[in-house]
Order: sequence, then structure tokens, then C-alpha cells
Amino acid sequence: MKLKKRYTITAVLCSGLFFTCQMEFMKFRRSDEKQRAYLLEKGQSNVTFGTYETDGRTIHYTRSGTEGLPLVLMVHGSPGASDAMLDYLADTSFTRQALVVSVDRPGFGYSDFGKTERSLKKQAQQLRPLLEKYRKGSGKAILVGHSYGGPLIARMAMDSPELVDGLVMVAGSIDPQLEPAYWWSRPLDWWILRWMLPGAFRVSNQEILPLKKELEDMLPFWADISCPVTVVQGTKDRLVSAANADFAKKMLPNSRRLKIEMLEGEDHFIMWTKEKMIAEKILDVIAFDRTEMK
Repeated sequence: MKLKKRYTITAVLCSGLFFTCQMEFMKFRRSDEKQRAYLLEKGQSNVTFGTYETDGRTIHYTRSGTEGLPLVLMVHGSPGASDAMLDYLADTSFTRQALVVSVDRPGFGYSDFGKTERSLKKQAQQLRPLLEKYRKGSGKAILVGHSYGGPLIARMAMDSPELVDGLVMVAGSIDPQLEPAYWWSRPLDWWILRWMLPGAFRVSNQEILPLKKELEDMLPFWADISCPVTVVQGTKDRLVSAANADFAKKMLPNSRRLKIEMLEGEDHFIMWTKEKMIAEKILDVIAFDRTEMK
């Protein structure tokens, strides 16, 4: 009888954990309706949402501003979604100078939520249609990536240099030698434990597991990046080593202009705690003249 009771309690707890993991707040995303309501509340009315099909996947994004302005494509970290960049989308002084697009990376938000894409190269290919669609109006596209988004936008610049006019990497995890190896990552990807993780965390774990190898595969191509690059990194970042900025300085000899901004005492979340400064860095890259020498 005691054993039966124990099994019952275990089953109830597991069921409760499962249903908690399926709740919307554990998916790290906001619906189009909630995003629109937030942006309207902040005074931003020029907002649209879009989806497209590519490589057998559906990609979703939020767009703010006017077509014909320079494109700023914002790429979130892991986990995350397009709503991570809502305050940039809401900033009317920013969107008067740029068409801002925040994308749900593959497997997150409303881009086939829960369906992991482990390859940075494939993710870069799957985001390329946004550059093809929105860059043509102004002829300029600046890519902004936070954390995992940092190496992804670098991969996009390597693979599609004709479509990328500048990079802003914020707390970007780009050095394979600095990529941490957590002992619990592989056990959490075992099928018997995987189901217990919220979808966003499961996808995050599955794409971070091969990240070191993905970054190693990129090593020969860093010298191919010629566009201006700005790297912003906090010195007290406990998730992405500040030494990643040193890696960028070493690996980008052909960037027409490389700026490294080290923020003393700041942590991994500078994308939001230093929003105004980051926006200024983005606009600075937009204003960079192709003929200017670094």
C-alpha cells in the first residue's frame, strides 16, 4: 500500500512538472497580440508581423519602422524569442532611422517552436531571406546578435557577405576555446530526461551542445568578414567570458573598422541594461561610410 502511494505521488509530481513546462510563460515568447499591445502602449504603431517558409521550416518575425530605411536585423540568444528585442522595436527615435526586424530563431518563439536546428550554418541560411527581402530598399543591413546570436550573425556575414553591411555583437559567444562544457548538458538530452524540460530550454540545450564544434568549423572564415564590426562586452559577464572580445580582435583583421567596447562591471544582460548605448552603437555602424578606413 505504501509503495502504491509512493508511485501515485511520483506520478502526480511528474504530471505537474510536465504541465508546468508546457505553460506559455515557460516558452519564453509573447504572441503577436501581446507584442502589438506592448508596442502600442509604448507609442509604436508602425509594427507588423511576418512568417515565411524556408528549408522545410517556418520562420516568424516582428517588424517595426518603415521599409526603405537601413535594415537592422536583431537576433536573440538561447533561449529567447523576438520579444526579447521589444524595447528596440518600441523606440520611435530608433525606428525613425532604421527598419528594425526581430526574428524568432529556428526552434524558438513561433519559428517551429521545439524543433531544434543545431547547425549555425543552417540557421544562417534560414535567416537569409530576411536580408534578401528587406535590405534591397536601402542597400544596407546591420546584424545585431546577443549571446548565441553573436556567432550566428558572424556566420551570416561569412556565408552572405554581399548582404551584410555591419555587425554588432553583444556578449557574443564566439571563441570555441572559451565555450563552457557543463556536465549536465548531455544527460539532459537523454530522452528519459528531455521530456521534462520546457521546450525553450530543451532547444537551447540541444543547440548549445554542438556549439563548440560549430565555432571550430567557423575558424577559417573569420578573415572573410570585411564589414565594420562592433563588439560590446561586459567585464563581469559570468555566462560568456569577456575574453571573447579578445578573440574578435584577433580573428577580424580584415574588418574595415573594428570597435571593441568593454563595459566595466557589466554582466551578460547589457542588451537590456544598456539599451540606449547599444542603439547608439547600431546607428554608428549604419552611418559608417564604406570608403572610411578603420
